Amino acid sequence: MSQFPEHLTDRYRRFKIRHFAPNYEQYAELAEFGQNPDVMIISCCDSRVDPETIFSGMPGELFVMRNVANLVPPFETGGRFHGVSAALEFAALNLRVKHIVVMGHAGCGGIKAALEHSAAKQTEDQFITKWMSMLSDARLNVLAKHQGASSKERQRALELEGVKTSLANLRTFPCVQALEAKGRLALHGVYFDIATGSLMVLNQQSGEFYGL
Repeated sequence: MSQFPEHLTDRYRRFKIRHFAPNYEQYAELAEFGQNPDVMIISCCDSRVDPETIFSGMPGELFVMRNVANLVPPFETGGRFHGVSAALEFAALNLRVKHIVVMGHAGCGGIKAALEHSAAKQTEDQFITKWMSMLSDARLNVLAKHQGASSKERQRALELEGVKTSLANLRTFPCVQALEAKGRLALHGVYFDIATGSLMVLNQQSGEFYGL
């Protein structure tokens, strides 16, 4: 039987002493009364992009859903397992969040795989290939518009388009449509640059991203 990683044990002990103990009352309150975040963030599962760190989130403040390339599938009721859809439904209808933020990032491996069609080489079952097919139309548009661009420029363009695609797919969910129409829910798109730490926000009217 494999042993639990020692470095994780050490990190947990530091958390217990440095973070949990000074905030014990807050944790006790969260345990008794539950969570009440007003923001849901849909982010990539990339280990370099942590929403709680980027937005200085404390426990109970952010409801985070992470997956490969921060994608939201369009609304559909077929199939059996819908992790993103279930999290979205819970956030919108049970937690009643006021904001949903789709956060893309630079250097996304999923986006790179989609561009290069290399995901099939990475996994026998091609889960990533099927997942990234949500960006097939966006990929073709990026390749057509950036024919003379470098691979890095094309990847950045598709990373930005991925945020827009997820926002469009969010709006196919009836609960999101209803809440947004009533002014009870706002959707946002942002893009994080790992190297510089900069964050850009999508202007959904112009389709352009601007820096904070």
